[in-house]
Amino acid sequence: MIEIRSLYLDLMKKAVSGAVYAEKPIGRLHQTLPARRWQKSLYTSTRSTLEHYGLSLMRLYRSDLKIVAEGTHYNEVAFSMIGMKRLDNLQFCCEEVIRNRVPGDFIETGVWRGGAVIFMRAVLKAYGIDDRTVWAADSFCGLPPPNPAKYPADRGDHLHTHDELRVSLEDVKSNFSAFGLLDSQVMFLKGWFSETLSTAPIARLAVLRLDGDMYESTMDALTCLYPKLSRGGYVIIDDYALPGCHKAVDDFRARCAIKEEMKRIDWSGVYWQRAD
Repeated sequence: MIEIRSLYLDLMKKAVSGAVYAEKPIGRLHQTLPARRWQKSLYTSTRSTLEHYGLSLMRLYRSDLKIVAEGTHYNEVAFSMIGMKRLDNLQFCCEEVIRNRVPGDFIETGVWRGGAVIFMRAVLKAYGIDDRTVWAADSFCGLPPPNPAKYPADRGDHLHTHDELRVSLEDVKSNFSAFGLLDSQVMFLKGWFSETLSTAPIARLAVLRLDGDMYESTMDALTCLYPKLSRGGYVIIDDYALPGCHKAVDDFRARCAIKEEMKRIDWSGVYWQRAD
């Protein structure tokens, strides 16, 4: 049973990170029109001809295991950007709270295509746990524009302009369903963190994973959710390499006199275990 569980969770990590496709060229539907007029004309006529014969125009995509491990680049075919090292850490934290019976649910704030929360649900499924909920908190329409008057650290942030970060709730639910993991133990909090997290019906948390990129999003999540984290639970910060997130974490830890050691996962991720 233990071996089957391990194999299942290893496969899930490879699937959500795109590692199963690493170093293998795969086809992807071409969705972006070329820039020049003659290129657009050639593209349109070629696509039309192919579609007449029931074919589709594709482009090749190739990744590699190092990129997948570190999560340093955007992976077009993955369900998560966080890479294998941060997925390994997520598995460690989830399994530790299960093993040590730390009470509470699991949550990720900022889910993109849902890969990390899908994996959290897979961990509960693998251990046969039916009394914890996985929460997926996201606007499901990208990041908020910066509010430099209130959060100066976010001044000049342009992540809200990135269309690839906008993934709908329907798409995330569809991704859960693709793995057979969309059920009553998965709950969604749709909206800006400033609007949803303070009133979320969450009693206690055992794993709190933050992937909000910005100062505002990180501070909102920590302020609303850290008080609900059980002793022995884990805080995981995905974006500590980003200046806004880095400052928010440092400011919050200083304000709340948090002394627990913050451990590094990889080039971007850090985590600590709550002791008080």
